[in-house]
Amino acid sequence: MPLKIGYRTIKTAIGTGAAILIAQQLGLSFYASAGIIAILCIQVTRKQSFRTAINRILACLLGLVVGVALFALLGFQPVALTLLILVFLPLAVRFGIQEGFVTSMVVLLHLYSAERMDLPVILNELALVTIGVGVALLANLYMPSLEKELKGMQAAVERNFATILQEFCFYLRHGQSDWDGREMIETEKMLEEAKLLAWRDVENRIGRKEEDTYYEYFVMREKQFEYLERMLPIVSTLSVQVPQGHQIADFLDHLSHSIHPGNTAYRFLDKLQVMREEIQEAPLPQSREEFETRASLFTLLREIEQYLYIKHKLGRKSPVKRKQDGY
Repeated sequence: MPLKIGYRTIKTAIGTGAAILIAQQLGLSFYASAGIIAILCIQVTRKQSFRTAINRILACLLGLVVGVALFALLGFQPVALTLLILVFLPLAVRFGIQEGFVTSMVVLLHLYSAERMDLPVILNELALVTIGVGVALLANLYMPSLEKELKGMQAAVERNFATILQEFCFYLRHGQSDWDGREMIETEKMLEEAKLLAWRDVENRIGRKEEDTYYEYFVMREKQFEYLERMLPIVSTLSVQVPQGHQIADFLDHLSHSIHPGNTAYRFLDKLQVMREEIQEAPLPQSREEFETRASLFTLLREIEQYLYIKHKLGRKSPVKRKQDGY
């Protein structure tokens, strides 16, 4: 099986080598540490990279202040390092820059090894941090597009939604089904993975603010899926065949063929209201079983209405739509 090298691995390798080369050419001491800092700063998304870079720089400055004070007071002794960690780490956590702790300790251990705290040594360390962080930020400017993967996951989720609604239709029409519910399990897992990928897409947006993102789309589908889960036990108990059940089955059949990123939920909400009124005006049930079935059908209608309203609300909230999402 051939080895697969990801883009982040390639960026890390190139960034590490570039950072070390620059530090070495500038004649900096401990030049290899620039590569270590670059490795620590290369992140999954652009926004993560900027946050990490800022936190590491701030942590280094804080660490230098604490370290210089303790080394001046106690000398370059192991007890000074112990106290340094005991003081510095809680402060870093307090200011929310704890992810820069390791980078800061690299710098402080250089001071400890050199047993010097003069300006040239401190400037050397600041230069290492600047080179490592700077190279990592440049490397992270390139992020491959997630558009193809997100579109694929979007299509897969919509296919499963359509299948689930079709299975509901079949049961409402026949009162039985051999469906194993596989799509229900698949969809739940798929939505979790899609949200994580879509969040990476959001985190890679620098200087671009769009109201509608794939993340919002998958959150919307996740909320709709909760209603599909609630519909399942209702549908599975409707073994008694009534005309109203077939009417709802026809509605769900039409709905299953209209699942797409675009927002046409308002049309189905209007049709649902008309259907509800028709069912209410139908003759009264003639038996207890028929009465219970009719009551369950009204409960099912409420769940379908909420399912549709989630999509409708998204459309009203965001009038400007992304072209690639077809909204």
